[in-house]
Amino acid sequence: MQTNILLESGTNELEIVEFFLDEVEVGNETYRGYYGVNVAKVLEIIRMPSVTELPEGQHKSVLGAFNLRNHIIPLVDLSKWLNKNRGEVEPPKVIVTEFNNVCTAFLVSGVNRIHRISWEEVEPPNKYVASLSNYSITGVVKIDKRIIFLLDLEKIVADLNPALGLRLDEAIDWSANARYRAIIADDSGLIREMLRDLMEKANFDVEAMTNGREAWDRISELKAKAEAEGRSITDFVQVMVSDIEMPSMDGHNLCKRIKEDPHLKKLPVILFSSLITDKLRHKGDAVGADDQVSKPEVTHLAQRALALIQAAQQE
Repeated sequence: MQTNILLESGTNELEIVEFFLDEVEVGNETYRGYYGVNVAKVLEIIRMPSVTELPEGQHKSVLGAFNLRNHIIPLVDLSKWLNKNRGEVEPPKVIVTEFNNVCTAFLVSGVNRIHRISWEEVEPPNKYVASLSNYSITGVVKIDKRIIFLLDLEKIVADLNPALGLRLDEAIDWSANARYRAIIADDSGLIREMLRDLMEKANFDVEAMTNGREAWDRISELKAKAEAEGRSITDFVQVMVSDIEMPSMDGHNLCKRIKEDPHLKKLPVILFSSLITDKLRHKGDAVGADDQVSKPEVTHLAQRALALIQAAQQE
């Protein structure tokens, strides 16, 4: 399946690969559940490869690793991760992904097609649904009378490898800098609260939003206040830190709106996402992002935020 479809940056659109998991239920009945992943995270979709088991100690969902063009890639059975009893109605497929600067493959029952949708069509899961899925769902999409769950593959990989979680170098004396105000936007409640905590330790006052729409509404409020008082937006907030993948409005569209607004364009915007790779960095450049930092590099994020704020103050 071809996954390198190009989208213009900042249109608030995304493309998802729809796949499914077949689950054997009581009475040997098979239930098919539908899921999706952002095309930007997918390198390719392949047949089941020859897998070599890894040493003991890994999660039960990690089936082992395989060699793909001289790259050793771990294979995760998504059904086992979701505590489902996978049934093989047809030969399974493997979705090879790249995000957070690592490659991980996921075993699924099959792949349907690619859908182009707007982030406004993606509904955030309610708290009950999120908790039942172990907070592994970031969005819900309704297509052709089917409910498609967008899985938080970042959380799955971070849970399997805690070293890929957010972390801040606390050996740095962050208090040596002035204290600044930041607005952050991330749809993952876990990442949002961790990022808030870490940025506050890095000497920032943080206001956290669940998506780009909330962040845009808040910045618009501050803009109106700044204009009414004849002041700059940077008197109220000094940096905007945004994830890219978010329901309602994504980070690229949020950044484009800020940079196209004469009163807001001075506000530094940093895109902080697992999608920051050499192949996708041009998308952030196209919407005017001041910097792009790949998760989970919180230390680098804080350092870049300070540098951008200080540079803006000298202009």
